[in-house]
Amino acid sequence: MYTHISQMEPLFPSRTSDLKDLARELVAASARLEGRLSPLVLAAIRDSLRVVNSYYSNLIEGHSTHPVDIERAMREDYSSDQDKRDLQIESRIHIEVQGQIDQRLRDEPAANVASQTFLSWIHHEFYESLPERLRWVKGENEQQEWVEAGAIRRSNVQVGRHVAPVPDALANFLQRFERAYDPAAMHGLHPIIALAAAHHRLMWIHPFLDGNGRVARLFTDAWFHRINLAGYGLWNVSRGLARKRDEYRQALAAADSPREHDPDGRGNLSDCALTGFCRFFLTVCLDQANYMNGLLGLQDFLRRLENYVELRNAGSIVDAAGRAAAKVHPRVATLLQRLAIEGEMSRGAAFQLIGMSERTGRTILKGLLDEGLLSTKSEKGAVRLGFPAHAASYWFPDLYPHEARP
Repeated sequence: MYTHISQMEPLFPSRTSDLKDLARELVAASARLEGRLSPLVLAAIRDSLRVVNSYYSNLIEGHSTHPVDIERAMREDYSSDQDKRDLQIESRIHIEVQGQIDQRLRDEPAANVASQTFLSWIHHEFYESLPERLRWVKGENEQQEWVEAGAIRRSNVQVGRHVAPVPDALANFLQRFERAYDPAAMHGLHPIIALAAAHHRLMWIHPFLDGNGRVARLFTDAWFHRINLAGYGLWNVSRGLARKRDEYRQALAAADSPREHDPDGRGNLSDCALTGFCRFFLTVCLDQANYMNGLLGLQDFLRRLENYVELRNAGSIVDAAGRAAAKVHPRVATLLQRLAIEGEMSRGAAFQLIGMSERTGRTILKGLLDEGLLSTKSEKGAVRLGFPAHAASYWFPDLYPHEARP
């Protein structure tokens, strides 16, 4: 039965001592990432991780698109299979919306990312260009319903055992959400803990007919950028949530529970269960920040670059097409390592480092640029490290599940 639920209290967990400890560790672990490698290299890693974030966010929804296929979608190189093509487009849109969020927050640094306006904008940008087949969902009474981009739902929904608020109540809930979770009203560690609670409460409100999980994860990205958490973008919560998908769903469902007894808070929902969700969420965030700290240690990273070239020349690495990758000059390892340390170098310096003539060096660099192992801003400009998906899974072990490797 659908009822006019009147409140979603508590909005914040009442017992926060251990949550503050987790938030403090997260802030420190995330900040450490900023000093791991050259700022130019870290910027390239941030860009490449948008593919990772898209892969994992969609995986939570049961949609698995190979990271290499996601990169192809960014070049508008789509599969001839309609189902795969639609999922490639879905992944490309996710990446584009991440970029739009970053740009909007640069243009509007004081934006309230918890506002209905902002949330509806995220939903609109994601759904507006989504393939038509992915915009039809089963709604009330198992009827097919069209998902209108950016529109607050007008139908009743039930997710598992959770009966979401009826449509007439959504405006009040979203106004309450907007006021309670405005980052501008928070300071210290409170925004970190508030985000964990807001992530659940947004899913509990279920404001859209479909796409609430995606919007909640993109909202999480927006929140971390809004509060300027140092190091964010070099890790992302979607990977952690996808790897613990069952626990994530269980924690969400548990936090939907009504209050059980007096010590369980004073709202209509369980304070203990909300605290448990926040603990789970922040632990996942901390795990991801620590994971990337381990990967970005300079000496270990340099060693993995060298091992990559050795494995490739031994015929043990496949390329983006699934074939044995072509061998490269052994001194390419030195070039990759120097770029990891220095960030970029001129093409002339790269030729000298490889120890080849300019003509031969130009051929080698062209091959590396075509593969995406190097990047440049212009035809004759300086070169930097690139992070294509087919190489990143070797440079960053376990970044993707093993079955996602090409």
